[in-house]
Amino acid sequence: MSIVFSIITQKGGVGKTTTVNALAASFNKLGNRVLCVDMDPQGNLSFSTGADSNDSPTVYDAITGRVRVTSCIQHTSMTDIIPSNILLTGAELEFTGKNREFILKNILSVVDDKYDYIFIDSPPGLGFLTINALSASDYVIIPMLPDIFSLQGLVQVYETIEYVQKASNPELSIMGILINKYNKRSKLHKEALGTAQMISDNLDIPIFNTNVRNSPKLAEAHSLQTDIYSYCPKCSGVKDYDKISTEII
Repeated sequence: MSIVFSIITQKGGVGKTTTVNALAASFNKLGNRVLCVDMDPQGNLSFSTGADSNDSPTVYDAITGRVRVTSCIQHTSMTDIIPSNILLTGAELEFTGKNREFILKNILSVVDDKYDYIFIDSPPGLGFLTINALSASDYVIIPMLPDIFSLQGLVQVYETIEYVQKASNPELSIMGILINKYNKRSKLHKEALGTAQMISDNLDIPIFNTNVRNSPKLAEAHSLQTDIYSYCPKCSGVKDYDKISTEII
């Protein structure tokens, strides 16, 4: 059986898709069978992996029952992925009935024995698509920036996770808060990290021991649809995500 991770945030721009991309690359490098699921209608993860999200079946086609989920999986040079596109924005309006939070879980059960790890890139915000991602997951990772705005959204994310644990997935666990784009020389970042630690203690949420340093090379690799281990194997971001992978394992 595969272990399923959701990577969720309240706001965009905190390195959510970068985290999914990097973890998938790291786990693939370790010899694992990895599947990524792009649940963000923006499709940034799909683009960064070189997947075709225009002329091929996407996760929208799978959750609406138009095609089998196995027909949506693309085998790119970087990872296996179920891509997404803007059509996914209409999914919430299409599904209004009972048990709609289990749609993704049900379709992923078809491929559960084919992968070791599944990473779900959920959209910013805490709506229908994110609830589906959490309901299908074993663990959730919460990336955030070391700033006040990310800290403010952390409590909302926690409340959403609590709701899912009570309503649809009592086995869901928080793997941890992942601090992205961290600069140890910044006084503001140090203060934000201290505040994040206080919040994590109060809410009983772990924080990863490794903070991911700001690494423009990661963004460059994604924009060029290139594997991070081919593009910048020695950059700080790659080293940090390798440590994050070790912590997860």
